[in-house]
Amino acid sequence: MVSLEWYRTFVAIYQQGNLTKAGQELLISQPNVSVHLAALEQYVGGKLFDRMPRKMVPTELGKQLYTQVVEGVELLTSTEQTFRKNTLNNQLIIKLGSPLEFFTIKLSPLLERIPFQLNLTFGLAKDMLLQLSEGELDFVIASQKSVESKNIIYEPILTENFIVVGSPDMDLKDFKKYIKDNDIAAVENWLVNQKWYAYSNDLAFIRRFWLVNFNKRPKIVPQYIIPDLNVILQAISKGNKGVSIVSDYLAAELIKEKKTIAIWKGIAETSNTLYLAYDKSKMSAQKIKEMNTLFVSL
Repeated sequence: MVSLEWYRTFVAIYQQGNLTKAGQELLISQPNVSVHLAALEQYVGGKLFDRMPRKMVPTELGKQLYTQVVEGVELLTSTEQTFRKNTLNNQLIIKLGSPLEFFTIKLSPLLERIPFQLNLTFGLAKDMLLQLSEGELDFVIASQKSVESKNIIYEPILTENFIVVGSPDMDLKDFKKYIKDNDIAAVENWLVNQKWYAYSNDLAFIRRFWLVNFNKRPKIVPQYIIPDLNVILQAISKGNKGVSIVSDYLAAELIKEKKTIAIWKGIAETSNTLYLAYDKSKMSAQKIKEMNTLFVSL
């Protein structure tokens, strides 16, 4: 059965007069051009071109075939290009990198409002920012500015505060007394002796909270390492004993439902800014507008 690609290749060779140039026009290799031509010549039963040192000269059979097929091939090509252009114009596609926890709490309730196709990637900010700089992502929800470039824009979208949370049936009598008495050493000792849930072995959130409130690194050995803050919160809310340090917006609903308790906000707020990061040299104004409109409602 004849392939339409054979005719497309034949017309390109006829118009370009050269196998290599035909391949460049069609975005295929020169050997593939030769394969298409040989297959078509076998199908029609004769030579379509005489091969000269630098030019492909059409035979009489080639001229006859060209006259009959060129209009159809050009119409097909034009229709294909118009269809592709319309499809791209009508369907905006945005590739977004986001922490899983942020998407689950903040973005997933907004999905019905999104008027574009959203392709999501979950991961750590530093990894996703590298993907952004390499053009693999359009936007990243970043908790840090680990990639510095004059073209990378970081627009603040949310300030999160870290709090100590725990299971709702914990006995906080002694802890509250230490807080009331401003006995910071006793507060720290009480916390250290709890069963801890941590996001990672480097105690990222816990370490930051400790430095702000106790001016030292935490002497904590976590009982559980779970790389998902929502899963940590769910585990605690199911009645499993223990504490953790998480962003306030992640725990807000569970605290409201009294499935988790906010134990302590600290002496001073331990805050962090989340950014919408993008490369201004690669991003269209339309995509930036769509993302800014989406995040206004956060």
